[in-house]
Parts: sequence; C-alpha cells; structure tokens
Amino acid sequence: MLGQLEKDWIQYVSIEGQLSEAGATIWEEMSDRDKKQFYQWMVYIRSFDRRAILLQRQGRIGTYAPLEGQEAAQVGSAYALTAQDFVFPSYREHGVALVQGMPLTQIFLYWMGRVEGCKAPADVRVLPPAVPIATQIPHAVGAAWASKLKKEKEIAIAYFGDGATSEGDFHEACNFSGVFQVPVILFCQNNGYAISVPFSRQSASETVAEKAKAYNFPGYRVDGNDVLAVYDVTKRAIERARRGEGPTLIEAVTYRKGSHTTADDARRYRPQAEVDEWIKERDPIARYRKLLVLDGLLDEREDEDWRKECDEKIDQAIREAESLTPLPPEHVFTHLFAQLSKQEKAQQAELREER
Repeated sequence: MLGQLEKDWIQYVSIEGQLSEAGATIWEEMSDRDKKQFYQWMVYIRSFDRRAILLQRQGRIGTYAPLEGQEAAQVGSAYALTAQDFVFPSYREHGVALVQGMPLTQIFLYWMGRVEGCKAPADVRVLPPAVPIATQIPHAVGAAWASKLKKEKEIAIAYFGDGATSEGDFHEACNFSGVFQVPVILFCQNNGYAISVPFSRQSASETVAEKAKAYNFPGYRVDGNDVLAVYDVTKRAIERARRGEGPTLIEAVTYRKGSHTTADDARRYRPQAEVDEWIKERDPIARYRKLLVLDGLLDEREDEDWRKECDEKIDQAIREAESLTPLPPEHVFTHLFAQLSKQEKAQQAELREER
C-alpha cells in the first residue's frame, strides 16, 4: 500500500533520519535555529493536540478534530509563510495557526464555542476555521486575486483535506486560479481518508497533485511526514507565486493517528496494521528527532526542558480560556442572523426567562 503512496513524491529525510542529496543541500543552507524550531513547533503542537482531546473527554471543550501525525505537513508549510500572507484553514490546522501567531488561548476558545476564538489579532492573517468542506478554497483564491490586482506581494494559502478535492469548490477554485494566474497555494493534506471514505473510493486519479494538470499549473507530491521536504516545496511555490507565475497545488501525503474528530471511531474503518505502520515507522516527530540527534543539535536534557515548557504554556492558555465569564444560553442567537424572526426572538426570550 505504502509503495503506491510513495509514487513520485519528494522526500528529503528518510524514516531513519538520513538526508537525501537534495535534502543535504537544503539542510546546509538552514540556520541551526530554524532546524531546531521545526522540532520545537511539532512537539508543542502535538502536546496541545493531546491535551485538547483530554479536555474534550472531560466536557471542557466541544467536538474536536485531532491532528496528531500531521505536524510536519503543518509546520513545514506554515514556516515558509510570512506574517503578511493570508491563511485560509479548514478545521484541522491548529498547528498552522500557532506557527502564524494565533494565540493558543484563542484556539482553545474556538473549540469552546466562543466567538472570541474566531478573532485573530490585528497582525495575524489567519481566517476562522472553515468547517464546511472546501468552502475556504475559493475564498483564498479571491484574496490572492485581490493581491494581484493591487500589485501587492502577499500570497494566500488554502489548507484542505483529500475529501475536499471531491467538492465543486475545489475544482472551481483551481479553474479560476489557472485562468487568472493568481498567487495562491492550494495545500492538500492527504491523510488517506475523508472521514471514513478512503481516497481510492473518491478519486479515479492516483494522486491529488496530478489534478493540477487539468488547470495548467504545477502540482507537487511531497512526503507530508518529512518537515524539511514540505518546507522546501512550499517555499518554492510561494516564491513562484510572488514572482507572478501563478498558483501551485501541493499534495502532502500524511496520516492522522486518531479519528476524524472526537465524535468518530476510526477503528471501524481503518485496519490496525495500517495504523501501526504509519505511527510506529513514519511518525514525523520521531523521524526528525533522529536527524537532529545525528547532527548533534538535540540532546535528552534539551528535549525534556522543551516538553516541560510546552506543558506550562498549554496550562496557562487553558487557565486564560476558562477564566472568561461563561456566556448565557440565549447568546446562541447573537450571531445567527442580522435580524431575528419573531419565532427566534420568542425562543431567545424563553431561554432568558429560564435562566
């Protein structure tokens, strides 16, 4: 199965932590700080993700979409962006949001159902997570087109899963991007399943990347568990967009360790042998850690200190998020419509009276 997934993909770091010839060239060009930051971000994001699942099980946040296993795809791509670029995420890009400057407290507030969690700081260009599948992709294309019309250098990037490529929004966005040559990156995290539907049941194409051919712009397939390869491929796509050379489709082949959301049970549709192979042999953090250790850039003490610091940051963010005054039940109507109907006003009043 994995041999087919590896078809024509770009990989710089092997599962043993060894650099390819192309990877070694990129590695030499990077600072030690950047090399370490890749690892630190991935560890921080995984720590947050595991804590979020626990909070959901305790009833302290709502239904949550885990990302464990996809840290390299998110960190590598986000690290290539600037603070001026526009990010249009789906509901699983918490790692991207963190790298781009979204406060962790805000992310917790979003999963607590608070509108404050949708409001990024003024200097953070991360749009609210899009739960409807693929709707954020045309939005990103529109932002990129605006940037082109205004002769600005900002690009837009849309994040989505493999399931989104079965939606009309994806194809319409690709078509518009190709015709108008807009500076947009279409970044697909192909984790193999659209909830419970395997990729083979939703696409006759063997890969997502090859779909770009129909719209006359480049498509690249990268090992999504190789943070260095993801970073370099995304960086080159961004540079191309800034030069005015149009869009790029990137397919990062990865795997989610857990279920689609905390309301799903992946054991019902994924064979355990498949899960074990991805988690035990292809874990993105374990692979990259091997590279850092081999290069003398990480030791046990430094690793332990960073993990402790991550836990402290997460604890603080949870305290801040939970310290906000709870909203009354009738608040559910506040952002429903600009003008409430008579029936909705009556329901709102009823909730208020009950409280």
